[in-house]
Amino acid sequence: MRKFGVALIAVALGAAPFALLWAQERPTFRVKVDMVVLSFQVTDNKGKYVNGLKPKDFRVLEDGIPEKINTFAEGSKPPVQVSGDGSVTPIEVSEVGKSEGRADSFVGTNVFVLFDTSNYMYRGFVYASDAIADFIRGLDRADSVAVYTYSRNLSRASPLSHERNDAIFGLRKAVAGDDSALYNCLLLTLRDAAKVPGRKVVIVFSNGPDNASMVAPSDVEAVAADEGIPIYVISTNEVNKDPISSNVFRRISTRTGGKSYFAKTWQKQVEAFDNIREDLGNSYTITYYPQANPNEGFRKIAVELPADVAKKYRVQCRPGYRPRGGF
Repeated sequence: MRKFGVALIAVALGAAPFALLWAQERPTFRVKVDMVVLSFQVTDNKGKYVNGLKPKDFRVLEDGIPEKINTFAEGSKPPVQVSGDGSVTPIEVSEVGKSEGRADSFVGTNVFVLFDTSNYMYRGFVYASDAIADFIRGLDRADSVAVYTYSRNLSRASPLSHERNDAIFGLRKAVAGDDSALYNCLLLTLRDAAKVPGRKVVIVFSNGPDNASMVAPSDVEAVAADEGIPIYVISTNEVNKDPISSNVFRRISTRTGGKSYFAKTWQKQVEAFDNIREDLGNSYTITYYPQANPNEGFRKIAVELPADVAKKYRVQCRPGYRPRGGF
């Protein structure tokens, strides 16, 4: 309002060229929206996964605007290109790799495991490491995995790779640390994951409390949602002993399309990893390029099924994202 008033005064004093110059020099804000990646599961009323659905079975809406599905994949199967008439054609992964980066990133899931090695994890350190190692061994052959550990600082124990032995070797090198900066390190993990094309997830194995981060959980949640990276959380702490962390974990996982588990015993931790592995193997992945949308803030996403099955099936998907902004 102050600048607007200055412009009016300039015109009134006969200084129109000044006002025109000011108007021309004002920065124009533009929003850049890249391809949106949606990973989600479909379950029936009993919680069982629904497989075998096709691109034509889904309708994607962004702020109520119908979107054209660009690619479609189920589980770890290679993605297919979706035409305007709903027909599909295989995608040559080698061609994708030439234009987008790593070819193998478009088949399977890129899994980033973030392991809590702070002093909060001291008693259950060995059992947690064993549970993670079993999870890594059981991943689909098409999946890639990276192992990160954290206490006060992040350690990239094993880079993203198909080599399971390398990931487990990096995991076994982890040593117990001191304070816990979970949200700082989770943000760094998300930034690494965002650089990788294709589908990716982050799995946090934590005892719960964070006593050293400078980053707020809401900021981490926003980055994950905007980048389309589901966060799964396995907490070894009892839900009632740390309600603040527990509520944060629930919110972050739900709003990014992941899930949270509270598993105090080794058996429950293994069970949680089994559930996550099932989620990954029974997920659908859709990509699309958004239609023109004036909304520069949070955009709501809805994945709908045909009316005759919508009441029987449930879609678990992130609620939306914010487009990247710039000048």
